[in-house]
Amino acid sequence: MAWIKRNLFFVIGGVLAIGMLGAAVFYDFKSWNRNSAAFEKLNEIYGTLHNLQDQKLSPGNDKINNVHAAQEQERQLRDWVDQAGKYFQPIKPVPDVPDVTSEAFANALRRTIHDLQQESAIASVTLPPDYGFSFTAQRISVRFTPGSLQSLSEQLGEVKTISEILFAARVNSLDGVQRIRVSDDDTSGPESDYLEDHPVVTDLATLIPYQITFRAFSPEIAEVLANFASSPHGFIVKGINVQQAGAAVTDAAAQPPATPLTSMLGKGGLQTVLKEQLLRVTLVVDIVKLSPGR
Repeated sequence: MAWIKRNLFFVIGGVLAIGMLGAAVFYDFKSWNRNSAAFEKLNEIYGTLHNLQDQKLSPGNDKINNVHAAQEQERQLRDWVDQAGKYFQPIKPVPDVPDVTSEAFANALRRTIHDLQQESAIASVTLPPDYGFSFTAQRISVRFTPGSLQSLSEQLGEVKTISEILFAARVNSLDGVQRIRVSDDDTSGPESDYLEDHPVVTDLATLIPYQITFRAFSPEIAEVLANFASSPHGFIVKGINVQQAGAAVTDAAAQPPATPLTSMLGKGGLQTVLKEQLLRVTLVVDIVKLSPGR
């Protein structure tokens, strides 16, 4: 006892050291068990994969016909692809000819712009004065940048289709259609004709962006969106910005509701008044072009 009193700190340190050593042994043992269990599980998975690899492919048995199941799944997949393909039909270029010449495109462009102007007048859709539908730079040309005619003819067909969707909805006015630049000739056109964006290319499809600005009331806006949704040409509306026509505010969230309802209490009792406002709408639309063989 006297020795313990004289070496109290040594005894306490020894007890603590033994305790810590025991804890370390327990931790190591627990970790070893966990690692051993994990190693056994890994060996079990590896053995299962090895057995599956060694097995021969089988068409099935009297209860399961793997060949028939695979054929049925392939048929279902092809049916789905065929049904989905109905909504991604390519838009015909203008002119729709194998080899587009400068003369053919120039004639088709002038004719298409004239036809669209006539269609807008019939639908009572106001256009900017002598509007060129984003082809201002090409409208007065008879020669075009080599290698650009196919892309320009595809864009002309797409702009024509987009414009006709708006005319069918009878919007009040079309402020403009903006497309991406595909030709050196586009560098001389007004900025209002172009969208500073690029196509998105994937293994399955190419997404071509357009931006459309128009003025309409809420029913016509709804019809425009419905026409894009039901089109067989794979339109995707990526963004929409709505504000009061003529408003200087560009933040759509700061605008009042498109169709505010005001209730008034008059002599005849509670009366509901619908105050419809003309709205300025900007749509960002992608056209999905499936890759060849899709």
